[in-house]
Amino acid sequence: MLPYFPFEQALFAMRLGVRALRPGEPLIEVEEPHYAEELALKQSLLADSQRVRFAALPGTLAAQWETVTELLPLMASQHPRHFTLERTGDAWHWHNHLLGTRTRFIPGDPDSLPHAPLDWLGRQVQEDLLLMDGTHEDLPLIAGQLCFPAGWCLADKLGHTALDIHAPVPGFGEQLGGATVRLMRGLKSGRPVTRVNWGISVTPQLDLAPWTQPEWRHLRQEVTVLNAGEKCYLRLERQTLSVLPTSGAILFTIHTYRAPVATEVEDPERRRLLAGVLRTLPPETRDYKGLTAFLPQLLAWLEPGAHS
Repeated sequence: MLPYFPFEQALFAMRLGVRALRPGEPLIEVEEPHYAEELALKQSLLADSQRVRFAALPGTLAAQWETVTELLPLMASQHPRHFTLERTGDAWHWHNHLLGTRTRFIPGDPDSLPHAPLDWLGRQVQEDLLLMDGTHEDLPLIAGQLCFPAGWCLADKLGHTALDIHAPVPGFGEQLGGATVRLMRGLKSGRPVTRVNWGISVTPQLDLAPWTQPEWRHLRQEVTVLNAGEKCYLRLERQTLSVLPTSGAILFTIHTYRAPVATEVEDPERRRLLAGVLRTLPPETRDYKGLTAFLPQLLAWLEPGAHS
């Protein structure tokens, strides 16, 4: 089962659902059974020069380095079996036990890492990593490594404001836009927050960038009342927001989990909650989430006894 189930009531409601990270709750999560596979997929996607998976605006190097120097000690502390960090003078020695790699670098030295700092860091974690300019009133996206998006791509959003980035989400500007901006502007150093976003896909594929649609779009037509629980995948994004103390940049992390709906609703109460949320989705939200083509079949499958 997935580590989260974000449905608390049998009714769709647009809300931020943000809470502070609990003591001991890691900023970066390690899903060990899938770590090596997902990191290998990242490497493969990043090697494709035809698609933008990492990008950074000029002048963002200091914020990128700060992200590295803030996260590595945290990761080594929170996941000591998986990561080790040692320092010798100016040099940092990073040992990724999961990948069996060692990296020596000097923070601030652009030649000491094989990639841009944020790009290198993204190759150590399952999360997608995005940086927003927290010192700018409109909170623009200034850098990111994005390998596992749900229907968007970095090239279309780099340099855009937080509100512009979310403009395609039905009702976001009117219902959540102001609260989102206030939340981000009010972040305090050392006090990250988290939320879980959800979607339902017809593929377990992690990379759902817009150009991947021809690879899986036809699978929507294969969903039936009998197989919807196995053919449909609950896709969760565990997101965190934290502000970097020196640059004021805001780090946005996205850890994507997915599993067949059937494995997530074995409990009847979970089944009831998910069915209620899906039943009350506004039409524009159904369309935005890509559910319209197969939602009737999934709802029929979720109804008690419908697939017996």
